[in-house]
Amino acid sequence: MSDKADIDTELVRRVQRGDKGAFDLLVRKYQQRVAKLISRFISDAAEVEDVTQEAFIKAYRALPNFRGDSAFYTWLYRIATNAAKNHLVTMRRRPPRSDVDITSGATEQGYELEGDESPEGEMMSEEIRRTIQKTLDEMPEELRLALTMCEFDGLTYEEIAEVMECPIGTVRSRIFRARHLLDGKLRPLISDHEVEDVV
Repeated sequence: MSDKADIDTELVRRVQRGDKGAFDLLVRKYQQRVAKLISRFISDAAEVEDVTQEAFIKAYRALPNFRGDSAFYTWLYRIATNAAKNHLVTMRRRPPRSDVDITSGATEQGYELEGDESPEGEMMSEEIRRTIQKTLDEMPEELRLALTMCEFDGLTYEEIAEVMECPIGTVRSRIFRARHLLDGKLRPLISDHEVEDVV
């Protein structure tokens, strides 16, 4: 068990013994991550804040029954994901955006988004960012969520399977399909750019 999991387990035990201050520490630790996850489903900032608060309230009420079969934050992610989905059902809306920060670094295929500071390079980077965002927005929800939890939140396949309540094989398949969709949209851009560099 990692140090992070050890600390979380100790805080959970303290909450289960009636220490409300320990839950405040868990909220402070995970509030931003949970809000970021929820913002992939909901675009309105005030609603994200409300649903984040609702997710923590549900987690607090459910903590007495938390047995530690999974990591606390994986369990919390599942609660937050369900809270966001329930909110959307209540509002009768489809998730509008993925709101993934794609302003720097490389994509999971290794396409570098930074480094070429020429006007052409900046235009190319911006086009790649727009293409990634558009592709993520258009992806089926289960593909987008699996990919972003893996690539942007750093969750393992096992943790994603727990959050999404599906087998690990399904997670692998969803991430593979999501990467394939992204690759199909990005490869022509990269190829065209490489040809222009050669000419």
